[in-house]
Amino acid sequence: METKIRAKCIALVSTDSAFIQSTKTAFGSSDSISLITIEKQIDQIHGELHNSEASVVIVDLDASKINEIEALQAVMKRLTDKIPVIVITQQFNAVTVRVLIQMHVADFLEKPVTTTDLVRSCVRALKDPDDIEENSEANIHAFMPASGGVGSTTLAIQTASILHSNAGHGKSTCIVDLNFQHGACAEYLDMEPRFDIAEVENNPDRLDRQLFEVMLSRHENGIAVLAAPVSPMEMRSFNTDVVVKILDLAAAYFDNVVIDLPRTWFPWTKTVLLGTNKLFIVAEKTVPCLRHTQRLLESVNAVAGKEVSPKVIVNRFVNKAKGSGIQRSDIEDVLGDNFVGGVANDYFLVNEAIDRGVLLEEIKADSQVLQDLKAIILPDQVDVIQARTGIMSLPARLFRKVG
Repeated sequence: METKIRAKCIALVSTDSAFIQSTKTAFGSSDSISLITIEKQIDQIHGELHNSEASVVIVDLDASKINEIEALQAVMKRLTDKIPVIVITQQFNAVTVRVLIQMHVADFLEKPVTTTDLVRSCVRALKDPDDIEENSEANIHAFMPASGGVGSTTLAIQTASILHSNAGHGKSTCIVDLNFQHGACAEYLDMEPRFDIAEVENNPDRLDRQLFEVMLSRHENGIAVLAAPVSPMEMRSFNTDVVVKILDLAAAYFDNVVIDLPRTWFPWTKTVLLGTNKLFIVAEKTVPCLRHTQRLLESVNAVAGKEVSPKVIVNRFVNKAKGSGIQRSDIEDVLGDNFVGGVANDYFLVNEAIDRGVLLEEIKADSQVLQDLKAIILPDQVDVIQARTGIMSLPARLFRKVG
C-alpha cells in the first residue's frame, strides 16, 4: 500500500524460513521500507537490534515458552518505547495476551499471518499516532449483476474512478475483475489484461507483491486493473485460495478496491462477499429482473447472514410518466431498504465511452449518470438529488411469492 513515510527499516527476528520468505515478499518491492532479518530465536538476541537502526521490530516467537517471553520482555526494556515491537506467534491464550498488553507491544498477530494484516500492522507502527487515519483499512466495494447486460461493469469502473478522485493525494485504487470467462473491465478502458491465471492457479503462494505488480494494468489516471484475458470457451471454477490471495494483496497495497463479480456463483463467491465493505447488486427496471433481484437478496442473506448488507442499484433508471409502468415508489415497495437508488439511462454516452475506451467524465463530467452514481457511492459528499417519484402501482405479478 502506498504510504507517505520515508525509507525506514523493519527488523525481523525469526527462525521460521517460510515466514521469513513471506515477509521478504511482502516488502521486497517497497521503496519506502527496507527489511533486515535476524535468524535467531528471541532468547539468543544480544546487541543486534540496537545496531540495526530499525524503526519497527517484528518478533516471531513461541508464546508457550516462558524463556522466550522473558527474553522479549528484556528486549522491550532495552528498546524502551522508542521502537515499536510487533509480536507474531502460533497461538494465544488469555494470559499471553495480558502479558503482551502489559509490555506495550505495538501489535500481536497469530500465524498464519496474511500479507494484509502484516503490512497494515507495520504501516501503523511506522506512523506517528497523530498521523494514523481513523479508517486505515482498504475500502472494498463489490458489484454483482442481478442478470446479464445490466451494466454492472460500467458502474464498477465508474465507482473506482469516483473513489479515486475523492480519496485525496497519495491514495490508490484497484479494480479486480473476477469474471474470468467474460470479464470486460480492461476492454472497457482500452487496456491489456495481464493477469495470467495459469501462472498461479496451482500454487497461489507464488503470487507475491512483485508478481502481482507485474500482472496489473495501469490506467493513465492512476487506477490499477487486475484482469485476465477472457476465455469464453473455458468455464471452470478456480481454486478459492487463488481468489483469496488476489484480494489479500489488493487490500494490502491499495486504499480502494472495487470488485467486478460474475453473475455465476462459484465456491469462492461467499468468501468475497464476506470480505467486502459494501455490496451492490445491479438490476434493471423490469419485472423479471426485479423478481430475480429478490431471489438474489435472499441468497446473499442465506450464505452471509448479517455480515453483509447488500444494496440494490437500478441502472438505466427512467421514471416513466403516470400510467406507463414501473415507478420508483413501486421498486421501493418491493426492495425496501435494500434499494439505494437509480442511475440515469444515457445509452449514447455510455456506449461512446465504451467504444472509445475512456471514462464517462472524459466525455461529459456533469452527466446525470455520474451525478446519480456519486450520490449513491458518496452520499455524504453530494447534495440531495431530487427524487424521481411515481404513483402507479407495480404490476401484480411482481408481488407474487418468489420461488
